[in-house]
This record gives sequence, structure tokens and C-alpha cells, in this order.
Amino acid sequence: MLDEAMIRLVVDGFYDEIRRDDLLGPIFHNAIHPEAWPRHLAKMCDFWSATLLRSSRYEGRPLPPHLAISGLGVAHFRRWLKLFRATVRRVCPPEVAALFMDRALRIAHSFRLAVAFSRGETTMGIEPIVEKDL
Repeated sequence: MLDEAMIRLVVDGFYDEIRRDDLLGPIFHNAIHPEAWPRHLAKMCDFWSATLLRSSRYEGRPLPPHLAISGLGVAHFRRWLKLFRATVRRVCPPEVAALFMDRALRIAHSFRLAVAFSRGETTMGIEPIVEKDL
């Protein structure tokens, strides 16, 4: 059953993977100082709690920090989704993993569109990343 403890396991497991990843790790290491990780992880737990459990804990705007990352592209989003999928499949029952992935895929698509739009690029050819293509 999806609860706050499971969200914490997903967030902690996922960001452990992110920090070790060759592609995504350097981005996060540049953006988040070591002493700021506990705060970041707590904020991500709040985000997923608000997103999936409809709690009102998350206060923030997740998009602006992503817009500030130069060179952020589809390869980064694919890797993020692959690592996220591996984590939720490891930590969650299948129906909960599917719920997490459905939301993650939608978030990734909206962020990709926003990144392109903020760069003045056309968004017409940006197709959603689908799980079967990961």
C-alpha cells in the first residue's frame, strides 16, 4: 500500500542511484551541496506525497531549477525515468510502481515541453517518452 514510508523508500533509493549515475550525478552534485541533501530529500518526499497522496505538504515550484540546467535534454529525462522505474519496481508493489511511473512520465513530458519553450524552441515534435521505450 502506498504510504509516506514507501514514498521515503522510493525517494531515498532513487536519489542514491542518481548520485552514482555518470550522466545525472554531476548535475545534482553541482546543484545540491552535500549539506543540503537532507533538505532536498525531504522536499522530494513532500512533492511525491502531494502528487500521489494529495497531501498539502509540498510548497514549491519544481520547474524553475530544471529550466536553469543548461544542456538538459531527452537523454537526461530518459535516464531519470529509467533509474526511477528501477527504483519503484524494486521498492513498490506492481500497482504502486505503475502509479509512480504514470505520474513520472507525465511530469517528464511537461518538463521537456517547458524546457523547449523556455529556450524558444518548437515543442511540436516533442513526443512523450513512453515506458516501453525506456
